[in-house]
Amino acid sequence: MAFSHELSAPADLHTDRPAPIARGAFAPLRHPIYLALLTAAFASNIGTWMQDVGASWLMTSLAPNPVMVSLIQTAVNLPFFLLALIAGALADIADRRRILLFAQVWMLASAGLLGVLTVLHLTTPWTLLALSFTLGLGSALGSPGWQAIVPELVERDEIREAITLNSVQYNFARGVGPAIGGVVVAAWGAGIAFLANASSFIGVIGVLLSWRRERKKSVLPAERVIGAVRAGARYVRYTPALRSVMVRSFMFAFGTSAMWAVLPLVARVEFHLDATGYGILVAFFGFGAAISGFLLGRVRNLFSSDRVANAGGLGFAAVNATIATTHNVHMLWIATFVAGGSWVAATTMYNSSAQMSLASWVRARALAMYLLMLQGGLAIGSVGWGYLASRVGIRNSLDCAAALMLLFVAAAQFYSLSGADHFDPKPWVHWDLPVIREELDPERGPVVITTEYRVELPRAGEFERAMRTMEKVRRRDGAIAWGIYADVTDPSRYLEWFMVETWGEHLRQHYRLTISDSDLENYIRSFHVGPEPPVITHFVAPPLYRS
Repeated sequence: MAFSHELSAPADLHTDRPAPIARGAFAPLRHPIYLALLTAAFASNIGTWMQDVGASWLMTSLAPNPVMVSLIQTAVNLPFFLLALIAGALADIADRRRILLFAQVWMLASAGLLGVLTVLHLTTPWTLLALSFTLGLGSALGSPGWQAIVPELVERDEIREAITLNSVQYNFARGVGPAIGGVVVAAWGAGIAFLANASSFIGVIGVLLSWRRERKKSVLPAERVIGAVRAGARYVRYTPALRSVMVRSFMFAFGTSAMWAVLPLVARVEFHLDATGYGILVAFFGFGAAISGFLLGRVRNLFSSDRVANAGGLGFAAVNATIATTHNVHMLWIATFVAGGSWVAATTMYNSSAQMSLASWVRARALAMYLLMLQGGLAIGSVGWGYLASRVGIRNSLDCAAALMLLFVAAAQFYSLSGADHFDPKPWVHWDLPVIREELDPERGPVVITTEYRVELPRAGEFERAMRTMEKVRRRDGAIAWGIYADVTDPSRYLEWFMVETWGEHLRQHYRLTISDSDLENYIRSFHVGPEPPVITHFVAPPLYRS
């Protein structure tokens, strides 16, 4: 699977950019590597959807009960729970190109092995689940890297266009792939569909091998994986717009997973379709998604991200209810077509909001957490809805999913996406590095940084409220503790302090401030009175007391 999720945030790594031209929907295609990767990804995604149709349909033959069929989606999506955070950290601190190459080769081998076993009639239900799981591992390892490399290939003001183009190619592949997959499975069997998917990774591998990616050397000490994961989690925790994205994407994925969990059985048991008919059914989803992607730019100019995302949730509630009640195959086609449009409307808003809330240093690991919520909702929801369908019936489970989606849309009103629109992630290197007498080990710590302010008493309350906002910035960028104190002998004297784990982590903090943070810091500095600027002091634990 390649380019399987919408794209990522700001770019800064071009060395030979084309001359500026008028921006338009296809502007990102002027970048050769982006175009080559997009084309190769389209072919790869066709193979992925052939694989999806083949695996789901094969399971309805090997073990035709709702739980086993729904476990296909769980097997593919569950690896995001296991690997997404680690993969995101690796994509931020290691060579993304090598990680992507490894992931593509891993998926080629997994799909190829499943294809060979299936052609030889050696595939069992648990073999199918196991190899679907290994394919999911490869996707989980590579997805954060895909999210992070695209901004290296296009201009920042082309990001939204790049997101739309990626969504269109992915969902057009989602339309073409299942239709081709259905025909292939009906004519030659699922094994051939799996082998076709394996071969589809070759193009992406070739483009990645030909890409001479420029790497910038950092003057900062290297991050360790576990520390990088913690830093990413802190960033998400203290960024309200990202928290909203996480909650809403999980709710949406959980509610929509009901359709994917039972759709193969709806097609085979309720509508008596063959593999070709099921492929056509899934293709309608892809075509609805692709058309939605084309129209989304205009819709976004008329309505807010919250309204578009809510419309996607309401659309899927209607889809679940329609599939639960209809006995007409044409209505089933229409329902899956609407489902595709609703999926793109909601997930593009979530993805765009996540991207626009991110600074470059944390891009891949934070987007990995977004993917974790999205894929986690699909994985948990799939097995849950499959179990419910086995207890109360397929149609009743879809009715429950429709009602739950309405509740989720109502709850989404408390998690606005609008905060991302006002965030400027460009770095703001404002702090001077401290002058120290001797070189410190980057692993030395913990470190406490204090800043002393002088504030006029009539403005003290306003200053304290502003500092509470600064607390979120400090913690977001690496502080593990923070406090603000007033001097009991001199109430105009305030001391802010915060602690970071190591000296190296504090040096990284100097490069994590953004343009948006500059407004807050300048506002806080405006409270300080006196001829000298606020006094900043650094304390590090002596070796005897190192944590």
